[in-house]
Amino acid sequence: MYGEWLPNNLDIVAQTTTHRGDKIFSCFLCDKRFTRKSSLVRHQRIHTGEKPYSCSQCHKSFTRKTTLVEHQKIHTEGQQFSCEDCGKVFTLKSHLIKHQRNHSNEKPFSCLECGKSFIQKSILLVHQRSHTGEKPYSCSDCGKCFTQKSDLVVHQRIHTGEKPFSCSECGKSFTQKSTLIIHQRIHRGEKPFACSECGRCFTQKSTLVTHQKVHTPLKLLLALQQS
Repeated sequence: MYGEWLPNNLDIVAQTTTHRGDKIFSCFLCDKRFTRKSSLVRHQRIHTGEKPYSCSQCHKSFTRKTTLVEHQKIHTEGQQFSCEDCGKVFTLKSHLIKHQRNHSNEKPFSCLECGKSFIQKSILLVHQRSHTGEKPYSCSDCGKCFTQKSDLVVHQRIHTGEKPFSCSECGKSFTQKSTLIIHQRIHRGEKPFACSECGRCFTQKSTLVTHQKVHTPLKLLLALQQS
């Protein structure tokens, strides 16, 4: 009889706390809390990588059913939405609207902490982690945590040794596309970062920043001589 009574009362407690706004469901991996157990279950898929909702047409999987429903419109509607500015075509109107903000520079999603604005809500959510310190993506090999899944993917290549970006000129491979782009400037002789003081050019911005420190002591010396 006690065993039958307990679950019903737990349901009552869960319903009551939901109305009050209490967050009684806690994630054991990152301690983030939720008012509903269903929200916790969805959140934990970030850590587990579970995508239980699969498209019957192309077998692509998703963490949420609503995302699957939105995706399936690609197969059922077949309608295309074109950008008037650049001609890029999208299967979903919502994706076109997001894209058009690149042309209009509209940034409707603002951070309440610092006021910085973004073109997408998802980018705002990632940014807000810089204020909260939340790092929901954890490396299964070393335990290091990251604010973005893309950063975790890049990091995991340290453990796997994977270097998916190869130079077509010399065959050298890299873990990140950005590193490949910098490397390719060696072959093209491209040096896009120029020093405003002496005109010397560099392939990387970080090298330019280091170089500019050479001019700082000279500036101070000239300022002292002129004073």
